[in-house]
Amino acid sequence: MITRDQISTVLDHPVYDTDGNKIGEAKHVFFDDVTGEPEWVSVSTGMFGTSESFVPIHDGTMVEDHLEVPFAKDKVKDAPNVDVDAGGHLSEEEEHRLYEHYGIDWDAAWQQADQHQAGGWARTDTASQRGTAARGAPAGDDAMTRSEEEMHVGVERRATGRARLRKYVVTEEVQKTVPVRHEEVRVEREPITDANRDAAMSGTDITEAEHEVILHEERPVVETEAVPVERVRLGTEERTDEETVRGEVRKERIEADLPDETDQGDR
Repeated sequence: MITRDQISTVLDHPVYDTDGNKIGEAKHVFFDDVTGEPEWVSVSTGMFGTSESFVPIHDGTMVEDHLEVPFAKDKVKDAPNVDVDAGGHLSEEEEHRLYEHYGIDWDAAWQQADQHQAGGWARTDTASQRGTAARGAPAGDDAMTRSEEEMHVGVERRATGRARLRKYVVTEEVQKTVPVRHEEVRVEREPITDANRDAAMSGTDITEAEHEVILHEERPVVETEAVPVERVRLGTEERTDEETVRGEVRKERIEADLPDETDQGDR
């Protein structure tokens, strides 16, 4: 149960459901005119906190730095929209709709209020004033609170595309010119001299003979070898652009109806 002393720790702090899902931020606390105890808290929900939903605070608890309420996140976000009047009160019809949405027995709530009244709490007889007191102010305060909506713009990160590296094999023709050698036969004749006479006269005088020479040539031989040539990776870099966001915010205005000078002179 949240008490009046805990209000400062509730306002502007996160609100979670019992499953640990964040619902939003607590913006305003509303008190019961009869019991004087906190009864409702308005929670900013939606993208950038642009919506406000009402959730009962009676059974809420403070857990470390956040408020935990016994209602699911979707239940709170689907709560009926209500319009708080200039006095900062919920009408009986609006409060009744909220009670029905959260499954709270309206008659039992009234009986509980009657018990508080018997214990010494002041209560008015006007049913429409049984709602909540001014936002963040004690019951019975005769001052109005003027509020304004503020537009908070944030950014969300989302995926816009996907890039990948894929390696595949292609075949190319490579042409290279290399020198190749080969042997050719040529007939060499040398005259008989004193230096080769003995070798020339060593054989028989007249005979038949053969002598052969093996010829050689070079041919190109092709071999391939895989060698690393570079490393490729994907990298990202951030660029900052500016976008203009437009929205509408509501502001409360307070006007005073004052007696004119003529009326004051007559009086």
